[in-house]
Amino acid sequence: MPRRRPGALRAERGTYEDRRPPAWARELPPVDRLSAEAAAAAHWARPGRGYELVDLLTRYRTFLSRPGGPLLLVPSECPACPGCARDDVAIVRDDLGELYRELPPAARTELGRVLRGLDARFRRRTLPHPDPPAGGWADWSGRPRAWWHRRLYEGD
Repeated sequence: MPRRRPGALRAERGTYEDRRPPAWARELPPVDRLSAEAAAAAHWARPGRGYELVDLLTRYRTFLSRPGGPLLLVPSECPACPGCARDDVAIVRDDLGELYRELPPAARTELGRVLRGLDARFRRRTLPHPDPPAGGWADWSGRPRAWWHRRLYEGD
C-alpha cells in the first residue's frame, strides 16, 4: 500500500483555522450579529480579542446611530493612548480591519458581512473631505490611508 502524502493527511485533518473552536469558547458571550460558531472562533483565535471585537463593534454602531443629519468624525483628545485613540471612529474601523484579518475564514466571512453593512451606513451618514491635506492621504509609513480616514472631521 503506498504511503500517504503529508499534504493529504493535513487536508483531511484541516488547518488550525478550519478546526472548530473548543466547547468552552461557545460558552463565551456572543459577538454582535455573528453566529455562535463565528463568535466562538473570534474568542478562540486570540484570547481576549472576542471581547475587544464586541467593544469595537459597539463603538462603531454607537457612532452610526447618532441622531441628526450628516455625521462628522471627532478626532481623539489623546491619540497616543490606545484607549483614547478609539474615540476617533476611523481608528475603531482600523482596529476592526486588523481583527478581521486575524479571524479564521468562516468567522472572517461573517464579520465581513457585518462590516460591509456598517461601512455602507458610514459612507451614507458621513461626508467626504472636500479639500485633501497638502501631504495627501498617506499615513506615517507613506502608505495610503483607508477611505474612512478621508471623511470630514469636526472643525475641518
